[in-house]
This record gives sequence, C-alpha cells and structure tokens, in this order.
Amino acid sequence: MVAALDVLGNPSSVHAEGRAARALIETARASIAAGLGTAAKNVVFTCGATEAANLALTPHIQTGRDTAPFDVLLVGAGEHPAALAGNRFAPEQVETVALTGESALSLGALGEALARHKGKRVMLALQAANNETGVVQPLAEAAALVHAAGGLLVCDATQAMGRIETSFATTGADILFFSSHKLGGPMGAGALVFARGDIHIIFPLLRGGGQEGGRRAGTQNVAAIAGFAAAFKAARADMTVESLRLAGLRDDIERGVARILPRARFLGAGAPRLANTSAFTAPGLKAQTLLMALDLDGVAVSSGSACSSGKVSASHVLEAMGLKDMDALRVSLGWSSTPKDVETFLTALARVVDRLRSRPSAA
Repeated sequence: MVAALDVLGNPSSVHAEGRAARALIETARASIAAGLGTAAKNVVFTCGATEAANLALTPHIQTGRDTAPFDVLLVGAGEHPAALAGNRFAPEQVETVALTGESALSLGALGEALARHKGKRVMLALQAANNETGVVQPLAEAAALVHAAGGLLVCDATQAMGRIETSFATTGADILFFSSHKLGGPMGAGALVFARGDIHIIFPLLRGGGQEGGRRAGTQNVAAIAGFAAAFKAARADMTVESLRLAGLRDDIERGVARILPRARFLGAGAPRLANTSAFTAPGLKAQTLLMALDLDGVAVSSGSACSSGKVSASHVLEAMGLKDMDALRVSLGWSSTPKDVETFLTALARVVDRLRSRPSAA
C-alpha cells in the first residue's frame, strides 16, 4: 500500500502513469478473484461492505437471460443492518427469516418462507458468520434450498473472510461481499464479487465515468485497493494456524470470564463459531456499563456490533435468539492479540466487576 501511494496516475487514463495505477488495481482484482474461485472480471471494488450490500441487494439483477425483477428479499434475522434495511427492495418485499437459539439461520424457517413464495423470484441475504456472536451460518445448506427454488444467494462474508475458508465453492453463494479492514487492510475499501459472469446489476448505485466495468463509477482508491489485496492474501495464507491460535486465546478468555462471572452465558457456544469472537451476557450487570468501565481501564471491547456509530440500542441478534431485554459484551481478537492481552482483559474485568458490585446503583 505504501508503494502504491507513489503511483500518482489516474487508473482511467491511458498515459504511462495511468497504466501503472491500473496495473495495481488489476493485479489486486486477479488476486482476490483467484482466492474466491471466480474470474477477475467478476470483482467490483467498492468503498466497503456497506456500499457493496447496497449495490447487491436490488430487485434488478440479471441472471443469464432472465431480466425479470426479483419479487422477494429474504433476510436472516441476525444480519448486519446494511442487509436488514433491504436497500433497494421496497419494504413490503423484505421478509426476515428466524434464527435458532444459537443465532444460526433456521433452515426450517427458510424452507417455509421459500414455500410461501413458490413461483416468485427470491433472493436470500445471509452472512457467512454472525457479526455479534461469531456463529458460522449454514450457507451451503441454505444455498441448496434457495437454488432449488430458483433463487439467488447473496452472502455477507465480512466477518468470515480470512478466518474460515470462504469461497464460492464452500459457500454456494452467487454473490459475495466483504471489506478490507476486517482482514487487516485499510479502511474504506471493499469488494462485491460474482460467482459467474452472467450475473449483472442492471442499475448501478454510482454512475459516471464507467469505472469497474460500469458497475461502480468513480476514480478508484488505488493505494487502498492494493493494501486490501495484500491483506486478503496474507490473511488467507496463515488462516488455519491463526484460527487455532485465536481459538486458544478465546477459550482462555471464556474460562476466565466464567470464574469472574459464574452466571455468564456464552452466546453461540454450542454451534461452530469463528475463533476470534466471544460474546457473553453478564446477569446483573449492563454490558454498556462494563464496556465503558473497561474502556477507562484501557481495554476496548464492544456491546453488539461495532458498526452503529456509537449508538446504544438493543441487539436485534439477541432478540432473534429469544433473549429479549438482554445485552451482551463482545470480545474480539485479531492478528496482534497475545496471551498478555487476555491476561490484561481478565484482570481489568475482575477489577471492574468488583467495583460495580460494590456500588449496585452504578450497574
């Protein structure tokens, strides 16, 4: 990415500087396409996963020769707000699909929804892994049901990419999207990727100079795209070893939390989860209070999703799990996390819990 900052040409220009910039973008495009199992021409660079979701979730997607608009968007009840909003589908076209108590999509509920909409063009928006609990979703099974009904699966791979094998072959998805910063790359870059060349967005969100094959206008952020592809390649290269390492740290965290908070409930613990995520309830203590107290002790954690611009609100994921009026603390680990960080967190948590319990009104 630093090297790309020295390449000053506009990638849409035909002069030597422009061609050099364009080469960086096309190299990045080919690298991401190869990792996902598709052709380079099927990768569209965006400013992040939210933009990609807004671009992808539209009734106006052509598949093969079929240009008829999609009638229904099914959305898992635990999806990121970027998908829950339905984007370019009208509100009456959007229907949520229930989750299990472990925050995985209910395949039974999906089957029932598909049966209700038999004969209609149906799209399903489903995460590869939940962004609050880390629970891995039943993508391949959902894809089989959706495809049997003649539908399309759009997968938000943001949380899972670089942490578990996430490709078109393993997910069965028709469209994948994800962002750079979750992989350790720069913020402000993302990708929308098609499994096949016969899937087309009929009406792009951004129109102008025809960049990204006419699917996303605007001069590309060359340096961010170069950093994005480098992070994608690096994250996938050590994915297996890193997942084992992070799972060990996560398990250490949960054993420590259970000692400090014997009534804690670890969300999704009975289902396959990403190695880097632990979410737990703390009965008798508010997650937001714990979060702020830990922040004052130098420890950064989350309550729910990290994508709500600092807003404090009830978690729609917990509600979909049947945990209404409850909240949870989410601890995330990454490539720089160490056993010392785990020790620091647990020491701070014990201190904060003792302090709050000595002042019940503060909880």
